[in-house]
Amino acid sequence: MICYFSKHYPNLNNAGNKAKTDIETIWQQQGFKNIGISRQTGKNKISGFLLTLASILKTSFSLRKNDILLIQYPLKKYYSFICRVARLKKANTITLIHDLGSFRRQKLTIPQEIKRLNQSHYIVAHNTSMQKWLQDNGLAVPCGCLGIFDYLSPEPATDRLPNTSHYEIVYAGALSPRKNQFLYQIGKFITNHRIHLYGKGFEPALAQGKKQFDYKGFIPSDKLIREVKGDFGLVWDGDSVSACSGDWGHYLQYNNPHKTSLYIRCELPVIIWKKAALASFIKDNGIGICVDSLEELNDILNHLSPEDIINMKKNIKSVSQKLANGHYTLSATQTAIEKLQQHLPASN
Repeated sequence: MICYFSKHYPNLNNAGNKAKTDIETIWQQQGFKNIGISRQTGKNKISGFLLTLASILKTSFSLRKNDILLIQYPLKKYYSFICRVARLKKANTITLIHDLGSFRRQKLTIPQEIKRLNQSHYIVAHNTSMQKWLQDNGLAVPCGCLGIFDYLSPEPATDRLPNTSHYEIVYAGALSPRKNQFLYQIGKFITNHRIHLYGKGFEPALAQGKKQFDYKGFIPSDKLIREVKGDFGLVWDGDSVSACSGDWGHYLQYNNPHKTSLYIRCELPVIIWKKAALASFIKDNGIGICVDSLEELNDILNHLSPEDIINMKKNIKSVSQKLANGHYTLSATQTAIEKLQQHLPASN
């Protein structure tokens, strides 16, 4: 049996929770069995803790020999426990990574994180950069790649043709100076175009070039897909417009920001740092622009041709449909299952 377990989520508007519940839905639609509790939501921390614990315990009792258990990581204190239980019951585990605690939040040391992940039988990393980093730091179990996070939504994207003399750039996410100081510098360099900000925490008084910004506040993702007015989605993090720096910016070299998937579902071509792990995905699929620095972005946008825009918009429709159908999750999961079944003894 191929199975997974659901848990308690404080809310479904958070990007991390959205990514995890989308993957649960994709697995369910594929016919994999939820052997934990049904998905629960609510803000009560005590009941949330108890519901997740109940799901872990139910999963532990339900596992059987030769089962393949799909796990979403991180799972905090429960991860090592459920991996040990699976091995005791001679079941195999596939771990799909959402976030690495040894990076920006530094909740774990690198050796601690690698030791945890080595308890699984197979790891699904975000991309080849993360895969290499894990292996270089001691990951000893087989490892594949997701490619990009899927993004489920019934909403159709808004179809619009841009005004090529005045592009509208969308940035969605955390907007505070603590996480994204670059936002408070970028207005000085984007002089011909406008920046629409979606999220919480923006402090306009601290921003240079305030007239370039249009602060929309938080909007649920389904509504954003349906109503967003923009021409490009910006993927950038950190302290500087010159490069993605600091703990948050550095992480872009290894992770797949969920906002990238949101932009693609909105059918917005992506502007991304050239050294970001997802830059090759954007370039190979012809769905955006890779830049060294945001200081050069204004000039790059000014020199785009109408044909460039038409090609990017055409290509992004195809990729957006794949994300809406769960293509990347299904492909990575199926590859992991096949490799486990081929190369790992059932008694492991």
